[in-house]
Amino acid sequence: MLPPGTPRYLTVISLRLVKFDSEHDPAGRFLTCQKFNHNLYALTRAITVTRSQGQFPIAQNVTVAEGTTANMTCRVDHNDNTSLQWSNPAQQTLFFGDKKALRDNRIELVRASWQELTISISEVTLSDEGQYTCSLFTMPVKTAKAFLTVLGVPEKPEIAGFTKPAKEGAEITLTCVTSGSKPAANIRWFRNEKEVQGAKEVNASGKTFTVRSTLQLKVNRNDDGVAYTCSVDHVSLTPSSHQVTEVLEVHYAPHVEITHSLTFPQEGQYLKLECVSKGNPLSDPVLWTKDGGELPDIDRMIMEGRELTITSLNKTDNGTYRCEARNYLGTSVGEYVLFVYDVPSILDIHLSTHSCRHDRSLAPHASKPAGTGILQAMATAKDFPGPTTDPNALGQTGPDHALIGGVVAVVVFITLCLIIVLGRYLARHKGTYLTHEAKGAEDAPDADTAIINAEGNQAHAEEKKEYFI
Repeated sequence: MLPPGTPRYLTVISLRLVKFDSEHDPAGRFLTCQKFNHNLYALTRAITVTRSQGQFPIAQNVTVAEGTTANMTCRVDHNDNTSLQWSNPAQQTLFFGDKKALRDNRIELVRASWQELTISISEVTLSDEGQYTCSLFTMPVKTAKAFLTVLGVPEKPEIAGFTKPAKEGAEITLTCVTSGSKPAANIRWFRNEKEVQGAKEVNASGKTFTVRSTLQLKVNRNDDGVAYTCSVDHVSLTPSSHQVTEVLEVHYAPHVEITHSLTFPQEGQYLKLECVSKGNPLSDPVLWTKDGGELPDIDRMIMEGRELTITSLNKTDNGTYRCEARNYLGTSVGEYVLFVYDVPSILDIHLSTHSCRHDRSLAPHASKPAGTGILQAMATAKDFPGPTTDPNALGQTGPDHALIGGVVAVVVFITLCLIIVLGRYLARHKGTYLTHEAKGAEDAPDADTAIINAEGNQAHAEEKKEYFI
């Protein structure tokens, strides 16, 4: 009889074996049947091997980050109901078909069939890394290897050596450290949004690495408020997920400048001076002085924070104003020299325009464009603006200098015109001097006789009149 489960096509072989000659052993058993059974087993084994040559398990390498889940899959394209098995790097069987062989709650069955065996390993650790084996139990057994790579996730970076505050001119070293990475992580430095280079150092600690990067700085006032960022790049991380930022604080001595609201301050106007101080820490309040002493008129000179406002300017306000700011690192002084101009009169503008026209008449072929005199007169009027109407100047009770100046200018102009007209009139009516020499004095013995005998003697001559202008 044929062994149970023998495929039907083997009956052809049994027909061929019937032709064997009948032989008996000393016990009287047919040797022909024994040969038949032996040959049939060998042939069955050969045919099974031939069919199994097309069955190969396929597995792929897997890479996961530490703490996540890894899925290991083994597939067979053509399988005649042969079981699949997964083994770990220590050659311990994890699953044989759908049967769990290793007691590990992290390992679960995902899918089991004749064509596929998939298992999952949750909360993967670095110790799970290694070569896993998928076996197909054919004759002989066929295997496929899959390497599980576990990435060590770097820890959040930390910045050390950050001194707050730092003084201007000091040298500081910023150090950024991250550990637990596999492979070694990369550290990048940024000054605000611009990348800067640091010195990198890598140290191995078991299967993981500790990475350190240092950045050396000589700080100045431009570094005050600047953000320095340490960013960790790693294959297991999403971009910018691991970074830390520190804002640098730099203390420095103050620097003072004085700004003013008027270019040509005039009498009656108000003037605002502002003390612009840059320093850390800031000096508050600032100190205002005039000509090295205190402000003389506190009623008209109002100090509010860093501003000094002088209402109703006059000539007594001329002088040097100083603003002083200080902190524990130093002192800075700013100066402003004030000169109060007179209010321009109508005559000044008229004379300026007349002068421009006279210059144009003397040089008719010059390259000046037409209307230069008028533009200069307009510029003169612009350089000397009238009194301000700024609402901050409320409470000014000084005289209207512009009106008084205008009246005086008109009076002076009329007086000059009258003098010029009178002078021209008198010049046209000057007197004439008439002189006559003495006649008949040639024969006179002496001078007295000649004068008496001369024609035109004073005694007989008409009275002459003289006019002096």
